[in-house]
Amino acid sequence: MEDGATSARKPPGVSWERWIERQIAEAIERGDFDGLPGAGRPIRDLDARRDEMAWIRDKLRRERAAPPPPPAIQIRIDVDAALGSLGALATEAEVRSLVEHLNDRIRTVNRTTVSGPPTTLGPLPVDEVLERWRRLRGAAEGP
Repeated sequence: MEDGATSARKPPGVSWERWIERQIAEAIERGDFDGLPGAGRPIRDLDARRDEMAWIRDKLRRERAAPPPPPAIQIRIDVDAALGSLGALATEAEVRSLVEHLNDRIRTVNRTTVSGPPTTLGPLPVDEVLERWRRLRGAAEGP
């Protein structure tokens, strides 16, 4: 390399450990590590026990992202949102289609969820949801 750094290839007859230590020492002499963020401070959580998912949790924390809720909770959130916007549907066919879709998802969650909280939500009764929709439509149309 032109700037005096060692070659990118390990020379024959030199152990990996010795070659890497030499590269680090030369980088220190050149000042390559001067002014790095956190210089002079201990590395946070260096001695903490880690598992294979630790880096994902750290990334989520740094990005201020929340992991998705468990399926049993997510389906309740989705059902509540769908029923809350029921009045926006224009036809009985749209309501039936929505309930069919939600019931398919509820059955899938009930059948496949093995972790997280148990699901206690059963399929929605189509006739009751339709009656609720009719009441909402009637209230929206007014006298």
